[in-house]
Order: sequence, then structure tokens, then C-alpha cells
Amino acid sequence: MAQLSPLVSPVTGPVGTDAPPPCEVPHFAPVRVRGARCRLQRLLRYRRRAMATGLAVTAAALVAAGPRDAERARDRPTAAPPRAPASAPARERPAPESVTAPVRIADGATVGLLRPGDRVDVVAADGSGRARVVAAGARVTEVPDVGATEAGALVVLSVPRATATRLAGAGTTARLAVTLC
Repeated sequence: MAQLSPLVSPVTGPVGTDAPPPCEVPHFAPVRVRGARCRLQRLLRYRRRAMATGLAVTAAALVAAGPRDAERARDRPTAAPPRAPASAPARERPAPESVTAPVRIADGATVGLLRPGDRVDVVAADGSGRARVVAAGARVTEVPDVGATEAGALVVLSVPRATATRLAGAGTTARLAVTLC
């Protein structure tokens, strides 16, 4: 059998000769997309709704992908974690639990200067003239409007539990004053 060249077709001859003759492509009008402007205006008009929907979907995704360990901790207690070797760095202690402590300040006019959210140092002065800081950086949570008396005025502070104990003890033996931080 005779070998044919790859450029010659067994039916008609050379490759490419069986194609139709070239012709012109007809002229088409430009394609215009309708409604794009309306969609953009509608999107801008309802952007609050779109933002709220996006936030809701994000919140649902975060809840679904949340930590699984927290659920187990609420259901039942787990065993204590193993102790770290002595060469490992010490972990930081958790922040102390804050409690609210009512404190009677000797100078009622000073309490009139305080507002909720202010940070104050509470100073205890005993009869001998010595002063010591009982609470440093305590946050004022409330200034009750009960009026100043001879014994002073009341202020409510948010402090760690141990500091609240010191404040209560110092309030019975010394006159308390505050300084703004």
C-alpha cells in the first residue's frame, strides 16, 4: 500500500482545499446591556438591607465555626490539665474578679468631682498622720446622690475582691481620701 503524505487528503487532495471560499461577516449593531443602571441604583437604595444580610450571614458562620471546647466545658467538668515541666515559662494568672465596693470618703466635696468611669487611688490616713494607698487605679462605677454628711460622702468603686477587703478594713480604722489618676 502506498504511503500518503499528511498534507494530501485521500478524498480530495491537499489539506485545506475542501474549505468553503471566504465571505464577509455581516455588520451587527453594538450590543447594549439593559437594566445594569437600574440594578446599581437598586443596590444603592437597599444597601442597609444588604449590609444587614451580610452581617447576619457572617454571624451565623462564626457561631457555626465557634469553639467546640466551650460546649464541653459547660456540659461536664474535665480533668485538670497536666502540669508543665519546671523549665517551661510560668503562665500568667487570670485577671482577678472585680466586685463593686461602696466606700465612704471623708471629704464629701471631693466626691462631687467624681464621675462614673473615672480612675482613682484611695488613700487611708490614720490619726498619726501616716498615709498609705489602699486601692490604686480603682474605677468609679457610681456616685450616689445621697448628699455629703459629717462622716463624708459615698462612692461606689469597681475593684478586685482582695482590694475590696482592704478598703472595708481601712474604712473602719482610718479616714479615706481619693486622688484622680
